[in-house]
Amino acid sequence: MKKKACSLILASAMVLSLAACGGSSAPAAEAPAEKPAEETPAAEAPAEKPAEEAPAAEEPAAEAPAAGDLAYTTLNLDDYKDLTASIKYIHHKTDREADGTMANMIAEFNKEFPNITVTTEAVTDYAEDSLLRLTTGDWGDIMHIPAVDKSDLATYFMPLDTLDNLSKELNFVSSWSYDGKCYGIPYMANAQGVLYNKKVFADAGITTLPKTPDEFLEDLKLIKDKTDAIPLYTNYAAGWTMGAWDAYVGIVSEGDDTYMNQKFVHTAEPFKDPGNGAGAYNLYRILYQACADKLIEDDYTTTDWEGCKGMLNRGEIGTMVLGSWAFAQMQEAGDHPEDVGYMPFPMSVNGKQYVAAGGDYNYGINANASDENKAAALVFVKWMTEKSGWCYNEGGYTVVKGGKNPDMYAAFDGCEVLSDQDALPGEETLLNDMNAESELSVNAGGNDKVQAIVEAGATGSKKFEDIMADWNKKWQDAQSELGVEVKY
Repeated sequence: MKKKACSLILASAMVLSLAACGGSSAPAAEAPAEKPAEETPAAEAPAEKPAEEAPAAEEPAAEAPAAGDLAYTTLNLDDYKDLTASIKYIHHKTDREADGTMANMIAEFNKEFPNITVTTEAVTDYAEDSLLRLTTGDWGDIMHIPAVDKSDLATYFMPLDTLDNLSKELNFVSSWSYDGKCYGIPYMANAQGVLYNKKVFADAGITTLPKTPDEFLEDLKLIKDKTDAIPLYTNYAAGWTMGAWDAYVGIVSEGDDTYMNQKFVHTAEPFKDPGNGAGAYNLYRILYQACADKLIEDDYTTTDWEGCKGMLNRGEIGTMVLGSWAFAQMQEAGDHPEDVGYMPFPMSVNGKQYVAAGGDYNYGINANASDENKAAALVFVKWMTEKSGWCYNEGGYTVVKGGKNPDMYAAFDGCEVLSDQDALPGEETLLNDMNAESELSVNAGGNDKVQAIVEAGATGSKKFEDIMADWNKKWQDAQSELGVEVKY
């Protein structure tokens, strides 16, 4: 039962970097400027008709097309200006609900679609609560898709378009696709790097961003020796933040966009030291060694997620390992947004750095909603994706092909940006099964295993090599139990 429960809460690759709160500081460059009122002429009064003429019949209200006719790529927003519907949207962005960002976006949406009423609800423990609501049907019309099996997507969600069509216009749409259909569209996307304070780096004498684990550890020692800042803030106490480390397995650690979803499950010892300074072994070694060398906060059990934002902004923290979604929050948290930087993860494969980019939580539309609500929901999703500017404002990597990325990604110049390839046919759920059977949940909510690295490193209770050997044993046992062929 435990392993089955684990399987139900596995998430797609970037979900761990997404969990909580975003910020809004960059201009909404993706949103087109609103036309001045004077550019839209007032409608002329019609000429008075002769008395003998019968008045023209009123045009009927626009009817929503049948659900089967709805598709993102062919939907023209201008055709739905008069659509009347009331829809509900539940999401995980509690901060954006609280600070008025969500309400402001809906107000802008209603300037174009005045008859579509959108109510929203932000859910704190979203990963678990959303799954419960999904199974009961008590959630509304739009939600951020939780960790369901892909084979169950059609049970809960309306197909938004074919994968072929949607992938021509949007990035990262394959995560929630099944049998050639897309059921989700990312509300934003993330690139996986490291937050850092530029002034702290300068004060420590760091003039070049680190490109390897050893260079990064040396820089953390410089920060400790030459500044008062915490070199690496673990965010241990929050729990979910620790899952961010898993996001670098695959593209960043291997330089291979097929590794995570195709090769990882077939690898005999994925946590063994490859001897080249890369791989999952050296990824997690950074965290262990930083803890062992006292390059983290004094008491990792008392870290404060909300408080750390201002600390990094003020230069009290040197680095934090989190997805790019966190950048805007750190900028907003104090008076020194110019000091907040974002750099590629310090790992190189054969001398080259790689960056993993992929979708965050995806919009999904209720398969059981009325046709009117399905149409209104798709209008809202398309407007949010293409016109709201939300992704840009949150520091997100563009979802719209050819869209503009925030300046924060300038440090990624020279790196190769890749997205994980899909699983091989017939193996769509194999990684989920392996994660559940091994109970490691790599890139799928395995926060406690990463917390265990902090505990072992800080206390010296267990050698790093022994932790990695234990993980390899669990992986191999899972392969044996599931009959997975070992190829690598």
